Amino acid sequence: MSNPVFNEKTLEAQERILDGAPCTVQGTINKALLLLAVVAAAFCVTYHMCIQNRSDVAMGLGMIGIIAGFILALIISFKQKTAPILAPFYAACEGLFLGGASFMFEASYPGIVLQAVAATLGTLFLTLVLYSAKIVKVTNKFRSTIIIATLGVAGIYFVSWILSIFKVPVPVIYSSGTIGIVFSLIVCAIAASNFFIDFDIIERLSGNFAPKLYEWYGAFGLLVTLVWVYIEILRLLSKLRSRN
Repeated sequence: MSNPVFNEKTLEAQERILDGAPCTVQGTINKALLLLAVVAAAFCVTYHMCIQNRSDVAMGLGMIGIIAGFILALIISFKQKTAPILAPFYAACEGLFLGGASFMFEASYPGIVLQAVAATLGTLFLTLVLYSAKIVKVTNKFRSTIIIATLGVAGIYFVSWILSIFKVPVPVIYSSGTIGIVFSLIVCAIAASNFFIDFDIIERLSGNFAPKLYEWYGAFGLLVTLVWVYIEILRLLSKLRSRN
């Protein structure tokens, strides 16, 4: 769920290049759009399978996607130079997972997928505007706060997953009650705040004339946050819809 990609070490590891094409913000945006297209295509594959009553196959592909995606994310995070090759495969894996997962939410709450997509893109646009207008500035304190909060959320999810293995329910944060909804709102805010860090790192990579391949790395990092925000918004909307 949390974005494992962007941190200060990413910048510290880069050296200015004096020849060759450098990383640019526009190039990163183009790569991000390509990765989103891959996500959308893979999403349609498993979603269509579910519509055709082949949900067992779709869910199997979704499980493969989430496991493979996690492994690919780790590899790219530690071996940034693999991003141009592995990032599209990561995007495909995420699309396979999201297609099946989204269908399950849609089956219970018709229209929720379009709402979640619209809310996710709206969140991306709003954070970009706030960042571009310098209304939100990514200071060291801001960055540290968001990273700690993100790790905290990851820790809560990890503990709840371990408890679920031993059949110990964690009903409070997953319920549609007040506490559950407040928890989802907080997590959505934390996830969305990662966009600011993503924008800042992408801009700084470009300013430091990082190698061209880091456009793929930047696009990958942005996609990680985008997928997390989408999932959290789906969870929030499902809780709100279940109260009606």
